[in-house]
Amino acid sequence: MGTLRGSSVLVTGGSRGLGLLLARQCAERGCDVTIAARDEEELERAVALLRERPGGGTVTGSVCDVRDRAAVRGLVAATAERQGGLDVVLANAGIIQVGPAEATGADGFRDAMDTMFFGALHASLEALPYLRESRVGGRLGLVGSVGGLLPVPHLLPYSCAKSAVGALAEGLRTEQAEHGVSVTAVHPGLMRTGSHLQAEFGGDADREYAWFATLAGLPLLSMNAERAAERIVSAVERRRTRLVLTPAAKLGGKAYGLAPVLVTRVNSVVARLLPDAAPGGGGTVKGALVARGEGAGRTRWQAALSALNDRASRRFNETGPRHRRHP
Repeated sequence: MGTLRGSSVLVTGGSRGLGLLLARQCAERGCDVTIAARDEEELERAVALLRERPGGGTVTGSVCDVRDRAAVRGLVAATAERQGGLDVVLANAGIIQVGPAEATGADGFRDAMDTMFFGALHASLEALPYLRESRVGGRLGLVGSVGGLLPVPHLLPYSCAKSAVGALAEGLRTEQAEHGVSVTAVHPGLMRTGSHLQAEFGGDADREYAWFATLAGLPLLSMNAERAAERIVSAVERRRTRLVLTPAAKLGGKAYGLAPVLVTRVNSVVARLLPDAAPGGGGTVKGALVARGEGAGRTRWQAALSALNDRASRRFNETGPRHRRHP
């Protein structure tokens, strides 16, 4: 199957969290890596962090909004020219919106689809001609989620977009096999990346933040993000068809496939325990802004359980300055 050493790699959404760790894994394997994201300041910090690690490959940051196909076309072409071709693309750019569907609104669903599904689609379509020309055989990794394997209450925009990403990955794999390009569908469960600070919360933002930050940091339910990144890059390297991470994600995906009605009923019970839409009004607010509020809606034990995730946010560049409220 070969290794990735010496390969040319592009990672979208590579400035923080899982994307940053995927780029680190590739750089440590001796790859030449370009990371792309919207925030220039965040990118600069990410490049500095990646260059601190040994590995031998080059690291470059490039500002790009994956919702804009023309911008992605320019990114892919520039990366291939600078790195002497393109061998691997990891489409990871994403956003997380937490809250009832009516609080998130249609605009929230549209933003999720534009960023995660169309972002992955743009990266795939623009990269495929280069991946077919790869001397080592092109590899494409599309990062979905357990939320794409079964619908998750109060994460519906995310689930809808990630479901589409999963379908895209598996469909492209069948179409591109004859061209020597492998496509890996990646479905992580909860990971301790510190993403609760970058997530957007609607409705009763304090209470939504409290449950999401707590579950995302639970040691037995969530996964060490560095371990997750290593497994993802290894799966792409080995040209695996699909990777589902965490036992909970595997169990949830299989249960929904075998007994969708039962899982839907269980989800209905869970939804009743989650906050209502009314108290928070319209719009969403960044998790980091919620966290600045006194108590941030979390009890002491919830804060203790999410401590690992809070520490991860500082390590994985999740504590950037863009903490704003969205109408």
